Amino acid sequence: MQQFIDNYDFKGKKVIARVDFNVPLNAEFKVTDDTRIRAAIPTIRKVIDNGGAMILMSHLGRPKGVSDKFSLKHIIYKIEELLGSQIKFSPDCMNASEDVEKLKGGEVLLLENLRFYAEEEGKPRGLPEDATDEQKAEAKAVIKESQKQFVKKLASYADCYINDAFGTAHRAHASTALIAKYFPNDKMFGYIMEGEIKAIDKVVKNPSHPVTAIVGGSKISSKIGIIQNLMTKVDNLIIGGGMAFTFIKAQGGKIGDSICEDDQLETALNIIAEAEKSGTKIFLPKDSVVSDNFDNNANKMVCPIGNIADGWMGMDSGEESLKTWKDVILNSKTVLWNGPVGVFEMPNFAHGTLFIATTLAEATEAGVFTLVGGGDSVAAVNQMGYASKVSYVSTGGGAMLEYLEGKELPGIKAIRE
Repeated sequence: MQQFIDNYDFKGKKVIARVDFNVPLNAEFKVTDDTRIRAAIPTIRKVIDNGGAMILMSHLGRPKGVSDKFSLKHIIYKIEELLGSQIKFSPDCMNASEDVEKLKGGEVLLLENLRFYAEEEGKPRGLPEDATDEQKAEAKAVIKESQKQFVKKLASYADCYINDAFGTAHRAHASTALIAKYFPNDKMFGYIMEGEIKAIDKVVKNPSHPVTAIVGGSKISSKIGIIQNLMTKVDNLIIGGGMAFTFIKAQGGKIGDSICEDDQLETALNIIAEAEKSGTKIFLPKDSVVSDNFDNNANKMVCPIGNIADGWMGMDSGEESLKTWKDVILNSKTVLWNGPVGVFEMPNFAHGTLFIATTLAEATEAGVFTLVGGGDSVAAVNQMGYASKVSYVSTGGGAMLEYLEGKELPGIKAIRE
């Protein structure tokens, strides 16, 4: 039975929470983007202010075993800074019983990186490249067996379980899906998970119409599932960024040296045909800022989207496209943005993406529900200072994309079961 964090009594309880502290670190091991840690603070505060003892578990990076480079000890200073109090640290997530025993209500203990153990992901490590299918199957069976003990040990530390790691909800890992069964009546979503699910459901399950989805980025192939799932749910589909050139070429346009997935030309035409059937209006770019080199300081000019000369490539959305898209966005009630509409990492080609962020801020102020999700879009709104000016910024990345595709995420299913 799923409980809710707001009506659960944590007093005197030990709580184990899966958080997503997989944050970027620089060469000096300093956190360069604390968005995910900051987002988890309300859930941590709720537990400790209510008299519970909080045990935090997370992964960091993709270690292939114990590695100082991926130790969560590096982020302790940032958690303490954002929480406003000191926390304890256990240097081995499988040998933390003593530290857990000493933990008192109102205190926080951070466990070392879960992925130092192969059991977290449930994938065997160290297999030779020429391993036979039989050896692979045997190694898989061994890891699955030891994974049971891994999960059991983590569960033994606590009285209840919180999943607040939406970014890993699409993975059926030990700490995101398997552990929940040890807490049949004492498992719940944290505030991040709850917020993410409500925000995405507001777009795909019970939106206010008209609904507009802005899908950008470089490749159609990585967004086919999302586009197909959204097709019957949105009224308008704005397609920008590099993927737009595949649509333009498929319709006979000249795209010069612009990025294009030639193996997806038929897919693009199918999407256009499906949109016509479902009554969804597709808005492709009308013009493009093109350059003669993939470089911030390259020569640039504006030209019609279907008439780009050889030797030139599309780098950003043109003003005519942006003007049309702005009208669509401002006349919507719900807007989802996933993927930049230009090479926003280069200042000279960031205008289109900044324009979308500005327009979303304007729409939000006018009462439109705006959801931004997917790594690059989130990076763009954070970088441009617009994160607080839209309705919701998803921390999910891959999890959000899979949820938008209509897939059931293991981390969500485990709590709801």
